[in-house]
Formats: sequence, structure tokens, C-alpha cells
Amino acid sequence: MTKIKLCGLTRECDVECANKLKPDYIGFVFAQKSHRNVSKDTARKLKNLLDDRIKVVGVFVNEPVENVLSLSKDGIIDIAQLHGTEDETYISSLRKLTDRTIIKAFRIDSEADVIKAQNCSADYVLLDSGTGGTGTTFDWQLVSQINRPYFLAGGLNCDNIVDALTMCKPYAVDVSSGIETNGYKDENKMQNFVFAVREKEDVI
Repeated sequence: MTKIKLCGLTRECDVECANKLKPDYIGFVFAQKSHRNVSKDTARKLKNLLDDRIKVVGVFVNEPVENVLSLSKDGIIDIAQLHGTEDETYISSLRKLTDRTIIKAFRIDSEADVIKAQNCSADYVLLDSGTGGTGTTFDWQLVSQINRPYFLAGGLNCDNIVDALTMCKPYAVDVSSGIETNGYKDENKMQNFVFAVREKEDVI
């Protein structure tokens, strides 16, 4: 069963919708330059409203390890997703200090990028078309040779998710801009995306 991650939640109504839909993961973005950025206090409040069966992924871009650890130790996030230029040294440092799951994101432009993702020591890799939340896809044929579980991201929406699942067969799908209207999460789009993934699974 393909896992579902709804990323970039910022409001109580977003969490309420997630509680109804029961995705496997939701994401809070802690990157200052993102319009989806949430503070630690906001994330804490939203986490307290979230169904505890849904895992929280903290999305970071070159964040000091100490800040990631603080959110983890305070129980605000369950998983750390690294979306910047974090290297193996960073991942190793983080792993020595926490047993939380680590996801490392990679921008996929070529086969060489897929090889880098394949060899990464993170628990999971996330394959994206850019730095996150760009709303564009990449050439899915590039991931045909990868043989480790991965999150597929980048431009996913209700219109292309079935094709993405058919071609890529990822461990999980990650959506953000594809479930938004005017920069905010859209309950109907969130519902339609989740239903599309689950209906595809039912067909299989």
C-alpha cells in the first residue's frame, strides 16, 4: 500500500482535514524562506490537534542539527526531512544524537542524481523536481532503476497521481502545491488526492 504524505500544513483546518483523511504522514515546513513556514509554537499547537496515528515530518533546509533535535526531543516531529545541501556528515551527526527516521531529499535532473540518492545513508530518500513545493514534475523514467524505498514528490496532483503510481511504484507520495488553491491547502483537493491514491491501490 503506497503511503501518503500531505506536506506544508499551516492551519488548524488543514489538520482537521488530515484527521478525516488519515494520511500516513503530514509535513510541517521549518524553512524560513518558504511561505509554508511554521514556527515551533505553531507546530506544537497543530501537533496537539493531530490524530496520533499520523506521523509528523519536519521539513528543514540546512537547519542547525540542534534545532532539528529540539523539535524532535519536544515531540513535535517524528521524522526529519532534509531538503537542503545536507551531506553524509550532517546525516551522521544527526543519527548519533537521535533515533528518529531521516529522509533526505534529492533534486532529480539526471541518472547521476538517482545514483546519489541510491547511495544515501538516510532511512528514506525523497525524489523531487526542485527545492520543494515547486509544483513541477521531473522525468519519472529516471527512477526506474532505483531499488530502495523512496518518496516521490514534485508536481503531484489529482490529475497525474495515477500515472505516477503506475510508472514509479514509490513507497510513498508527497504532495504540497498540488493540494493548494491560492497558496493554501484546499480541503477538496486534499480529499481528491488521497481518494485517488487509495482507489488506485484498490484496483491493484
